[in-house]
Amino acid sequence: MILIIGVLESVILITLSLIHFNWAFVGTWGFDKALPTNENNKRVLNPRKIDSAIVGLGLLIFGVYYLIKIRLIPVDIPSRILNYLGWIVVIIFMIRAIGDFKYVGFFKRIKKTEFGKLDSNYFSPLCLCIALFALVLELTH
Repeated sequence: MILIIGVLESVILITLSLIHFNWAFVGTWGFDKALPTNENNKRVLNPRKIDSAIVGLGLLIFGVYYLIKIRLIPVDIPSRILNYLGWIVVIIFMIRAIGDFKYVGFFKRIKKTEFGKLDSNYFSPLCLCIALFALVLELTH
């Protein structure tokens, strides 16, 4: 079961990294829908291409981390470094799922925008799943 969770976590994170790399280097598919807006549909975040690349790199590192953690990629890294990285994933994605209490997360106030609806239905639940899978992997492996 842990192997399945680890592979699933890795696939999700690597897929998300590829989407961010696409935004940074190739196209804009889904970009506008992935950014929070206010009630007037004005973006509240305006990330640059380099920002997407940095997020993509972080997600890729997290995805590969889980392949190392479940020993599908044999790498000799000190266990305390691996433990810190795992808890960082838990914290980042739990904070993202909870949100900023205005535009993003389960507790946002602005819910009627296109982003708000997508965030409530897909983005925040996905972040919660990532955080919970990471938590299970940290507590059991």
